[in-house]
Amino acid sequence: MVFVGTGGIIVRVAGVVLCGGKSSRMGRPKAWLPFGNELMLQRVVRVLGEVVHPVIVVAAAGQDVPPLPADVTIVRDDVEAKGPLGGLAAGLNAAMYSADAVYLSACDVPFLTPAFAKRVIDLLGDHSSAVPKVDGYFHPLAAVYCVSVRPKVLELLQADRLRPIFLFDAVPTRVIEPAELPELESLKNLNTLADYEAAVKAM
Repeated sequence: MVFVGTGGIIVRVAGVVLCGGKSSRMGRPKAWLPFGNELMLQRVVRVLGEVVHPVIVVAAAGQDVPPLPADVTIVRDDVEAKGPLGGLAAGLNAAMYSADAVYLSACDVPFLTPAFAKRVIDLLGDHSSAVPKVDGYFHPLAAVYCVSVRPKVLELLQADRLRPIFLFDAVPTRVIEPAELPELESLKNLNTLADYEAAVKAM
């Protein structure tokens, strides 16, 4: 999807959804959790697809994923146990010829809204990344990253420096405050079965 950035520069933005986590606290694959009339991964892909294009799903090697639209690309983590930074690297690799930036999302954020994702993208400006910070915590899986950060991501992976904060410290980053964002429930992720059951009741 095309956005107009700082100075009228056209910015092509793709979406990257990570679903390769082990879901150990949930006890079952989050991507397959029913939510309304669709599955969790399907829901996040659909919502994000209203704002960006293409949408890329990053899954673990050998992982089954629910049926997705034909224009969704599925790629695999190159190396296991590298966390969100490893998933971001895989997503950036897949998007590098079709986008200038990516909106990175987890697959367990059923309350994500198009307005929230668009606002984060709009706040990127001329920075290399834009990340919400709420109650003192960064939300790297609700953030935008320029494709140009890929070499730094690979450098951090090589050094086994896997915390996203290392990337935010290394590249020009726009820190987004809560007052700048709509619909903060978009940040709510589901880690446990109790979280999931509460979310279903709240939908």
